[in-house]
Amino acid sequence: MTDPRTLIPRPDQPLPTGDAKTASVQAMFDVIAPRYDMVNRVMTFRMDVGWRRRTVSALGLAPGSVVVDLACGTGDLARDLAGRHLVPLGADLSHGMLAAAPVPFPRVQCDGAALPFPDAAVDGATCGFALRNFTDLQATLDELARVTRDRGRLAVVEVAEPPHPVLRLGHSVYFGKVVPVIGGLLSDGSAYRYLPRSVAYLPEWPELQAMVERAGFDDVRRTLLSGGIAQLITATRVVRP
Repeated sequence: MTDPRTLIPRPDQPLPTGDAKTASVQAMFDVIAPRYDMVNRVMTFRMDVGWRRRTVSALGLAPGSVVVDLACGTGDLARDLAGRHLVPLGADLSHGMLAAAPVPFPRVQCDGAALPFPDAAVDGATCGFALRNFTDLQATLDELARVTRDRGRLAVVEVAEPPHPVLRLGHSVYFGKVVPVIGGLLSDGSAYRYLPRSVAYLPEWPELQAMVERAGFDDVRRTLLSGGIAQLITATRVVRP
């Protein structure tokens, strides 16, 4: 049986694309799943908890609304959704992440560009720190729009680069040098050396905004969090004739 770690690109290898990227992402998250939540808490000093809660609040949906949480992982956002009396429906490429969920919730293993849900099946959608991991980001956003009802809501939290030059430098050093060390000590070094590099997949804001709009969302807004080390993107689904 192939060791999944061999599918994670080394620092001296180029970032993968196409099917190779899909295989790398799946393997990486399968490997780090058992300690993923704990490492997140340590390397963000628990700020990720507040970011996720703010993401759920930004949906502005009524209790009982069904929300698909794309790249749901072990269910962090799903638990926050349930805590707000929303109904989470998880989707993730990694079986390892889904299996590591400490609290059961409805979830399915699938590619984000091929969601197994009917048109307009959900009231909203969330995604936490995963946009850069999708092989075809536009197709994934298109799928989120397809399964979200008219006037449904989208809320995405993702990493960002602080606009202030001093903060940007400090964040670059921390994310590029310190995070891999923390990940190596607590989980898997190869995966956490790859994760900072994967930010290169993330489009700049104007391009990302245009992609969300092309998918079928309006009122696309971006809010920087914690000095700009994270970003919250919100939008409203609008079905046009």
